[in-house]
Amino acid sequence: MELNMTHRTSTKRLEVIMSWWGMTGLQMCEELGTEDKVRLIAEAGYDGINGFLPKEKEAENWHRLLEKYNLTFSVNAYPKSAQELEIFLEDAKAFGKVDFVNVQVMRPFLTGKKAIHLLSDLEKVSQSVGIPAYIETHRGTITQDLIRTVEYVQSLQDPKLTIDLSHYILAGEMLTIQDEAEQMIQTLLSKTKSIHARVSNGQQIQVAIPEPRKIDLHQMNCPLLDQFQDWWLMGMRNWMESASDKEDMFPFICELGPPPYAMTLSNAKKSNIETSDRWSQGLLFAEIARSLWKQV
Repeated sequence: MELNMTHRTSTKRLEVIMSWWGMTGLQMCEELGTEDKVRLIAEAGYDGINGFLPKEKEAENWHRLLEKYNLTFSVNAYPKSAQELEIFLEDAKAFGKVDFVNVQVMRPFLTGKKAIHLLSDLEKVSQSVGIPAYIETHRGTITQDLIRTVEYVQSLQDPKLTIDLSHYILAGEMLTIQDEAEQMIQTLLSKTKSIHARVSNGQQIQVAIPEPRKIDLHQMNCPLLDQFQDWWLMGMRNWMESASDKEDMFPFICELGPPPYAMTLSNAKKSNIETSDRWSQGLLFAEIARSLWKQV
């Protein structure tokens, strides 16, 4: 398969990105080295990698690999304060190839005005340093649940979110989506800056979706996937309508995590056998993203 070597233009576009975390422990092969993983991502047609800020001794090699395989790069941060995020963003700026930072704010028990103040400070730091920082909707962080996150969004001047609704479907045990929940989800989708692709069934954080030989979004007979596709498409459309002139790329990140996110089983010979092929599932999400983008 040819590498994705097309010239990147300034027009608004979708970028389908692979999670570096999702490359951990793929059961399709033995654990690969860094360049083998990067090459596999590029050959599969992904536009970029969402990973972690390389340590100083690894920075030069990451620069080389990103250039060689023509991949964009974004990273994840886990600050507890505005000062921690500022230090991280300055390091990301020094690295020099970070398009945006996905932020999990590690203050799950901070609520109300104090949480809103912290989120406001984080956005000010992002603007000051000059690297976009998107707050992820994620359990175990400041955006622990759907209700409080909606309250924050309604109180902040210009919230910027990475949407991963699987966390709220699981945390709320949403086997069906009630009208109240849908209204809150739509509020968050209005602030979409990127999407993390994963499907929850309300009992598990990450479930497999059907793998047809040729994708037909209208004939997959998977209600859960249908619901998530509707949300992803709405997030894409909201971004397209509100994106500034400087925002030319919408990140859709295929983020299927290894166990314990991935479900496993055991037999007499081996334990922790994943019940689905995460690599194939990621490629399916990528294809879905591109199909949805045509409807934006």
